[in-house]
Amino acid sequence: MKKIGVIGSGTMGNGIAHVFAQNGFQVHLIDVSQDALDKGVATIANNLNRMLSKEKISSLDRDNTLSNITQFTDLKSGISGTDLVIEAATENLAIKLSIFKDLDAICDSNTILASNTSSISITQIAASTNRPDKVIGMHFMNPVPIMTLVEIIRGYSTSDATTKTIMELSKKLGKTPTEVNDYPGFVANRILMPMINEAIETLHHGVAGVQEIDTVMKLGMAHPMGPLQLADFIGLDVCLSILNVMHDGFKNAKYAPSPLLVNMVMAGKKGVKSGEGFYNYSESRKAEKVSSQFEN
Repeated sequence: MKKIGVIGSGTMGNGIAHVFAQNGFQVHLIDVSQDALDKGVATIANNLNRMLSKEKISSLDRDNTLSNITQFTDLKSGISGTDLVIEAATENLAIKLSIFKDLDAICDSNTILASNTSSISITQIAASTNRPDKVIGMHFMNPVPIMTLVEIIRGYSTSDATTKTIMELSKKLGKTPTEVNDYPGFVANRILMPMINEAIETLHHGVAGVQEIDTVMKLGMAHPMGPLQLADFIGLDVCLSILNVMHDGFKNAKYAPSPLLVNMVMAGKKGVKSGEGFYNYSESRKAEKVSSQFEN
């Protein structure tokens, strides 16, 4: 594989594009908005400059990485000649099904189609195509350039050949691919999201405050960040979406999202991306100041 298409230039999309480009692949970064593409590439450039300042890469590495990325606002042009297309669009089933239906109609029959979905069924996505054997999940972790795990999700019809190809490709990126089967939330979010949801419920019921909950989990369980801070970092809207997928998929009340989480998302308090969640990020992206809603 030499040419990779990445659909979506947001946080995950630009991170995926960054990693492939830094490892010598030609990347076609595709988005409906040129402004979004420009912001995505600017983010990649900033991250590369940060790596350069820490002497993790050379200026030549930075320049080569950026030169490996080409921007497209037209889907057909963007995926032309690609060996693999990775969808990193919004975590919305209807949007993903529409994208994969279009990809299937346009892409060469040998092209592998992957989704970076964090919870939506790969089997269901694959069913919208005529190549379910060549559809697979590649769930990268955020931030993509730093986190080494890639959750490789096999749909019901994903072939051994496709899985082997993607496992080997992930290793070439310096990642650690881990194969899992297709169930709501896969492994990462099936375990993580109930923990985050329980932390929100713990706050909602007044057991402890925001910082206290996070401190217990950081110092007591050796987590690098507390669950409420992590929820802010992921995006509370994303957490809610994943919990809804699992609740719908398993029909089990333990996956029902906390009413507090639902209300915060409805109020536009989505975490770092909106400037406020459990913490206030108006002055710093670090979780240093608790949101006024949760101050004692």
